[in-house]
Amino acid sequence: MPVDAARISPSRVYDSGMTESKAMILGCSGLSLTPEEKAFYKAERPWGFILFGRNIGEPQQIADLVAEMRDSVGWHAPVLIDQEGGRVQRIRPPILQHYPSGQQLGDLYRQDKEQGRHAAWLMSRLHAFDLLKLGINVDCLPVLDVPVEGSSNVIGNRAYGADPVTVTEMGMAASQGLKAGGLLPVMKHMPGHGRGFADSHHELPVVDVSRAELEAHDFPPFIAMKDELMAMTCHLVFTVIDPDNPATTSRKVIDGIIREHIGFEGLLLSDDSSMNALAGTIGERAANIIAGGCDIVLHCNGHMDEMLGVVANVPPLQGKPLERARRVEQGFPLPDAADEAAIRAEFDAMFATV
Repeated sequence: MPVDAARISPSRVYDSGMTESKAMILGCSGLSLTPEEKAFYKAERPWGFILFGRNIGEPQQIADLVAEMRDSVGWHAPVLIDQEGGRVQRIRPPILQHYPSGQQLGDLYRQDKEQGRHAAWLMSRLHAFDLLKLGINVDCLPVLDVPVEGSSNVIGNRAYGADPVTVTEMGMAASQGLKAGGLLPVMKHMPGHGRGFADSHHELPVVDVSRAELEAHDFPPFIAMKDELMAMTCHLVFTVIDPDNPATTSRKVIDGIIREHIGFEGLLLSDDSSMNALAGTIGERAANIIAGGCDIVLHCNGHMDEMLGVVANVPPLQGKPLERARRVEQGFPLPDAADEAAIRAEFDAMFATV
């Protein structure tokens, strides 16, 4: 079924009066909003929304759900998705083609740097064609983590490579491709998930190396891309910086590393607050995320009982977080005039030979 373009036309006008949005991005439970969800979002005013596989049925349904989300808060709120390629691709065949992983793109780069960078750009440009038709305007990409040998597969083949130069060059190309198509990227997972030897969805990884090693290996891709408008944190403890708190809730990491050393001045989102690397109730986690210095609490699973705990502990956007959110709202680029069929044919031919 073709998508009704009138429902999802990417408005360039963002309501400058949206000062009452709360510092949170929320998911929903299914393929459409329940009456309870509509009333909840209208009352609690999340700044944005995120989609997962449970929200994906067919193209018109996705577009309708995105429109419902925005209708519930009364403005063209950002709608995010993790559409990386490989195993992290929320919208899959037959709706959208299967895209290669970051590692597969990196394999091209290792054979031919220019071709690899171009492949990363092309794939992101295709993501933008795919997603903008559905009303989705933020892709949580690029993955800028630099894995080390033996680290958890939670990053694994999502990474472009195991050295910061490869990751930086491919991440830059991916980001540029999204922006060429009218989307905004979210860098992840700042300041680096590559050394995690545990899966932060289930337990808290602890990184016990020197700051010099982190500065040489983990931080450089984020420094190179510090001028992007959005980034997502990682749920890792860096013992040399803060032995007591994961980066997501650590004032020492967020102020001292992300803001000062890396120099990132954009909107900082937490990784999913329902991941078990974080301790405490959902409400306590949300409060700790804000207290640690994140601008936005991300909560993904759509469980209403948990979302009630988030909203009770998250303030309205104000001060610097509000300024950063405004820069995002006004920072959505206009898509270029690229030919989708030509780009898709070039990209498919590139990978048909691999």
